Amino acid sequence: MSRRSLGLMTVTVRDEAVCNGGPSGAPNASLASSSSLPGRTLVHGDPARAAQVRPNGSSAQHTERSRRPAYAALDLGTNNCRLLIAEPAQVGFRVIDAFSRIVRLGEGLGSGDRLTDGAIRRTLEALRVCRTKMEARGVVRSRLIATEACRLAANGPAFIKRVRDELGLRFEIVDRRTEAYLAVTGCAALADPQAQSVMVFDIGGGSTEIAWLDGPPPAMTADPCKRIRAWDSLPVGVVTLAERHGGIDVTRQSFEWMVNDVSERLAKFAIVAGAAAGARHFHLLGTSGTVTTVGGVHLRLPRYDRRRVDGLWMRRDEVSDVIEQLLQTRFDQRAANPCIGRDRADLVLAGCAILEAIRRAFPADRLRIADRGLREGILMNLMREDGVWRRKDAG
Repeated sequence: MSRRSLGLMTVTVRDEAVCNGGPSGAPNASLASSSSLPGRTLVHGDPARAAQVRPNGSSAQHTERSRRPAYAALDLGTNNCRLLIAEPAQVGFRVIDAFSRIVRLGEGLGSGDRLTDGAIRRTLEALRVCRTKMEARGVVRSRLIATEACRLAANGPAFIKRVRDELGLRFEIVDRRTEAYLAVTGCAALADPQAQSVMVFDIGGGSTEIAWLDGPPPAMTADPCKRIRAWDSLPVGVVTLAERHGGIDVTRQSFEWMVNDVSERLAKFAIVAGAAAGARHFHLLGTSGTVTTVGGVHLRLPRYDRRRVDGLWMRRDEVSDVIEQLLQTRFDQRAANPCIGRDRADLVLAGCAILEAIRRAFPADRLRIADRGLREGILMNLMREDGVWRRKDAG
């Protein structure tokens, strides 16, 4: 593996660029994720702090680094299979390997209740790659989670058993609360420290998690989930919404139908958390392939670049402009966009409809984009449980 410097990324503790397709996947989806490239250090706090941390290439540190335990987080979602392997760093962790592939495990669940043979075959192939990477890196502790597709499918538990029997990988089908809390853990570091209220959301393939963070942020090493005042999980994501309303030829009318569909599901939470938008410095914080795509399109990137998108602030009008721009494109134009790609061209407007419903329910002048999520949340929790940073402080 190349040891060249690739820059730094930050997290406190849900989806990522593979080549050029944003967090939820890309046209060349068998390549390792460029959102969490090996050799990058993830630190608590804002991306601006990353400039204060520099890798040391000395042989002594290399020897010490080689003795550090490797941790793995595997997120098997409705659309993607994502793996992140990391080792503890002085603050946060350092990514040593990553993998992401679009598998569309939940394909057809918008109209049926079973995982299809084709989806299962694609997913098993991707999981074999993940197992090989985990074995090669000598992972000592891991957490493997499956989300909405396996929660919804009648044969979800049977599929998880097959994965265990054939590949030796033990997945847990997490509930929606766990998924929402992991999303918060993974990206809460990007919340404005002056904001008294933040709405965090994760637009997935089969579900959308949303959580209201209320009050001042806790200490940097504290659990950000203690700040959650209310949360919800909507049983709708980019895959299921696109299957229900169509994602290839999207008209303004069909887009509004999608927005209304999501708004109806969001209505109860909007009442419970309605006061959030009135707090000082309120803003939205989104983690998903949708919001990172919006960020990449806004920046007009010739190739998706996580370092420029993660932590990006966008004004209300800038988000509206991107959605309007995408609404004016044909499927082939979206497929040709380097921040979307053919594998996501039929999903991106469904994701924009979910984003628009959230924006209408919680009007905000600012949106911050996070290219981090469930896997980072899992890794931070595992390392926090093991006390790796307490031991370093004691040393």
